[in-house]
Amino acid sequence: MRVRMLVAYDGTGFHGFADQPGQRTVAGTLAAAIERVVRHPVELTCAGRTDRGVHAWGQVVSLDLAEGTDLDALHRSLVKLCGPDVVVREVKRAEPDFDARFSARARTYRYTVVNRPVPDPFLARTAWHVAAPLDLELLTLACDPFLGEHDFAAFCRRPKVPAGAEPVSLVRRVLAAGWDDLGDGVLQFEITATAFCHQMVRSVVGTVVAAGHGQVRAGDILGILRSGHRANAAPIAPPQGLCLWHVAY
Repeated sequence: MRVRMLVAYDGTGFHGFADQPGQRTVAGTLAAAIERVVRHPVELTCAGRTDRGVHAWGQVVSLDLAEGTDLDALHRSLVKLCGPDVVVREVKRAEPDFDARFSARARTYRYTVVNRPVPDPFLARTAWHVAAPLDLELLTLACDPFLGEHDFAAFCRRPKVPAGAEPVSLVRRVLAAGWDDLGDGVLQFEITATAFCHQMVRSVVGTVVAAGHGQVRAGDILGILRSGHRANAAPIAPPQGLCLWHVAY
């Protein structure tokens, strides 16, 4: 039977989500725990393959288990085996054709910035400390050019394409993007798109934060997008501030 899991994790101690031999990964940790309970191999499909150090609150995973598996008992066991770094928030049966990646209609990421002179030790694992003051109005204006459908080659890590293969499209549709002031110098960026390129959100945040410092004009961002050259954008933001927040189906 096809099973759907809702998973949260602190990505600090993991080399990303995807399984990598010899490395501690979220998928490796989760699969090992599931196999320990159900006593047969499993193959996991996730909604978004987060990078090293990136977190998730709303990661979705699909897999196949033997018919009749007690999902409530499995859920309880996984909470004990994987926590606290990985927490399986929900386990339920899904439609036979459900796929965590290909069934997704949109994904939402959040990025947290601590914008005050001194860092916060309690947010160090989940936020980027930016000491110089940021202009919230400039941050907001810098989001507008990303809305709609664009080629994000200037804002992502280009995938390796085998010789003779067709180039991979980096066109993505951004549905919403904006900033919230959470108070006490904590700012939060949220972006929703139908899909994302590799390191796209961190690249966008790095350039928007540069705009918040007045180093990049909001009017220049559309030109950076159209250029297709990564060197024209600002350096990417660090991974610890990024969290896969929600996946819509």
